[in-house]
Amino acid sequence: MRAAFRLLANVKSARFLEPGAPTGLTGLSTHPSPRSTLIYLYSSTLDKLQQIPESSIYRQSTEALTKHRLAIVEAQKPAGFDAWLEKVRSQVEESPHSFEGVKFGSKGIPYAATLPIKGEERDENEVEWDGEDQEPPIREGAGEVNERRNQAARFAGKRPLTPETVVKIVTDPEPQLTADEISDIESQIGAGLIEEVIQVAHGENALVEKIIESKAWESLVEPSPEGQWSYFERGGTHTSTQKP
Repeated sequence: MRAAFRLLANVKSARFLEPGAPTGLTGLSTHPSPRSTLIYLYSSTLDKLQQIPESSIYRQSTEALTKHRLAIVEAQKPAGFDAWLEKVRSQVEESPHSFEGVKFGSKGIPYAATLPIKGEERDENEVEWDGEDQEPPIREGAGEVNERRNQAARFAGKRPLTPETVVKIVTDPEPQLTADEISDIESQIGAGLIEEVIQVAHGENALVEKIIESKAWESLVEPSPEGQWSYFERGGTHTSTQKP
């Protein structure tokens, strides 16, 4: 039913969904890169769940659901994905320092959401001047920018940056899924449009942090009276004698 909303919102049928286009749901636009976003969110959630005891029912259920959905998303590879991945890996091998901060999954696949993306080049002559000085501000302190970076690199035990070691990142975005491939993911997950799935993934990722912060798996300071929660059980009756 949700998929029908998207079809009604987009009169023209296209092979690829247009980022930012209406989905048919108020306040929800077509996501520009749903696959890489979901893989990053699910992987991040699974990493955070490792901080919760395995005996926790919350961890067990969330881990099972997250792994199931992650497998569905990872299985749907867009055309040209293998070539893109090989290009990224070769760039990482040639210049590993340029990819500091990039996170890689257990299979050695980088999370596209953490990759440096090649920016669009602009002709400065076509940019309208707004009356402000276009020169970058001069920072106070000894040394140039590269010199300060080299100092930080030395303190961290890394190789100083030089014109020979600094390379221009030319990583292209991960190839996008077609509308049919996205529809297939939506059908397998069965939780509405993929944009709705992303919202839920964001919420779950944030919830894990709250669970860890509150240590919700630990016993209560004051144990609840016997039978306090029995009325939540199927066919059970509330037997607690505690007065409100």
